[in-house]
Amino acid sequence: MKNHHRSLKLGLLIIIGLSLGIMGHLTRASADTYVKEASMTPKTYVRASSAGAMYTLKISSSTVSFSKKPHYLKNYPSTTWEATKKLYEKKANGATYLYYYVTNKSGSVSGWIWHKYLKAGATYATLYGYAKDELGKPYSYGGNGPSSFDCSGLTKYVYAKAADKTLPRTAQSQYDTYTHVSSSKLEKGDLAFFGGSTSSITHVGIYIGDGMMLDAQNYGVISEAIHVSWWHVVGYAWPETLVQ
Repeated sequence: MKNHHRSLKLGLLIIIGLSLGIMGHLTRASADTYVKEASMTPKTYVRASSAGAMYTLKISSSTVSFSKKPHYLKNYPSTTWEATKKLYEKKANGATYLYYYVTNKSGSVSGWIWHKYLKAGATYATLYGYAKDELGKPYSYGGNGPSSFDCSGLTKYVYAKAADKTLPRTAQSQYDTYTHVSSSKLEKGDLAFFGGSTSSITHVGIYIGDGMMLDAQNYGVISEAIHVSWWHVVGYAWPETLVQ
């Protein structure tokens, strides 16, 4: 009887061992991935979910492994991310996932992140950061930066740097291109336009809150009030959805 029990136990152990071996093989197979990595036109994103995390990936010719999570989106509520590479990960079960390689605008934080954790856009904090860096720069007609600016050259430069967005060159064309907003719905980062009429726009500035704007005028790049005697406000426009 003891020998019979011993044989049963041995048989069960063999079956369990075989099962674990098969499961282990399946686990390893499902972890195998096939990779397609490519560069992409730089595009800005903000977090769509605070639950997301970035990964450090080890990529070979045909596989990818997720080694660690160096950064978590919950710690970056006001950050604009710039994606420069994309990676398609195809698992052995056929599921395909898209990841972006992103870097914050200062270049201090980077990593791979699942694209569903991001949404297209930029933050006002990033836009304002680029704009205030230009304070004190001299005015020059036709100036596109970075050493000097005219009014529309400044707005074009700041939006390109902060949001990878190409604005038209002149104040009039910027006004004509983007959706107009009323003063009651004005948000920081929107553009304020000035001139004789809607068809005669002569100046543009970036609204920074509390009735103030940052603009390039004869005294250089300064911050000043929108409603003053030397400017006639014509209207406002919204070139980009910014996270406030």
